[in-house]
Amino acid sequence: MLSVRTFLGIDENTTSHWEKVISGLGALVGIGMVYHLCHWLLPDVTPWILASMGASAVLLFAVPHGPLSQPWALVGGHLVSAAAGVSCQLWLPSHALTPALAVGMAVLLMSYLRCIHPPGGATALAAVIGGPAIHDLGFTYLLYPIGINVLVIFVAACAFNGLFAWRRYPRSLAALGKARLNMAGASVPTLTHEDFAAAMHELNTFVDVAPDELSDIFARAWSHARAQQGASLTLVKGAYYSNGEVGSQWCVRQIFDADDDLTDDNSKLIYRNVAGTTSEQTQLCRVRDFKQWAHCQVYHSNGHWLRVVPEVKAQRVS
Repeated sequence: MLSVRTFLGIDENTTSHWEKVISGLGALVGIGMVYHLCHWLLPDVTPWILASMGASAVLLFAVPHGPLSQPWALVGGHLVSAAAGVSCQLWLPSHALTPALAVGMAVLLMSYLRCIHPPGGATALAAVIGGPAIHDLGFTYLLYPIGINVLVIFVAACAFNGLFAWRRYPRSLAALGKARLNMAGASVPTLTHEDFAAAMHELNTFVDVAPDELSDIFARAWSHARAQQGASLTLVKGAYYSNGEVGSQWCVRQIFDADDDLTDDNSKLIYRNVAGTTSEQTQLCRVRDFKQWAHCQVYHSNGHWLRVVPEVKAQRVS
């Protein structure tokens, strides 16, 4: 039977008390910097800007490693939403549908540009309901106060979170300092809900995903991997290949030049790493060596590397 706790979505919080305090202090520092700068430069529009910047502070200081908190989401989300709000206000000034249209357009643009940042909705809305002080700015609204305040809170997030090695911001900086787990040659264990919860507890930073969702993702990924076992690998010039590893050992390489006959193990090819470990490295090797390294052919779609399924590929060609 579905419990009230499950229905309401009250998940366990794996962060320590100290981590929660740090998040609160970070938000205090970030908004303090934004407020004082905005109040000093643009006192007439301060209340409207703090609405969206306050929401951004929650993400940058409480969930610094979440995908919605990263620099492109922060900067792109606010600026795109601001442009949507200003455009709607200029197109349909003071119309009853303008606020809803502005937020809807902001969400649509953020989705396509892969910069979803929930506070952007407030930024778009403020451009419409902010009153004459905001309306008179026109598209200058993107530069100030939005651009200035986004820059300030971004710098604050980098500086404050950088004081703590486990929560450095952006997420890419934190990854540089993490110990690498070598899973090469290891058999895949059976993972449980408790295993994911324990791993999240060790991270000691808020992750915007529940342990049961991680378990489901792993189960689906493992099922997909088992379905592809035994598939033959054909090397094609210009194609991309993955080594099939996980974590820091994962890598994608592209064959961008090769001999005419790639069925001959003694033929030579030139590859470059395009994702994962040791990116941008270019090497010359034999087909035999590349096949020993490669696990499957992949392609890039919507920011992700996906496995090429031979049957699906054949259907597309036909």
